[in-house]
Amino acid sequence: MTTATPELLTVPEVMARLKLGRSTVYDLIRSRRLTSITIGRARRIPADAVRDFISHQIEEAA
Repeated sequence: MTTATPELLTVPEVMARLKLGRSTVYDLIRSRRLTSITIGRARRIPADAVRDFISHQIEEAA
């Protein structure tokens, strides 16, 4: 049985995908609009959370 491991992105990778600055990404994390986890001192964002964020933004804009 194989379980898919979620892809975890770094803040710079999320910045590149969303074309946003570092402060904005951290603001989204702080406001819980973008889900993240901490592993040690490293902050990681599941790729699914980025897709969900984009979908939610599109729904709000419609």
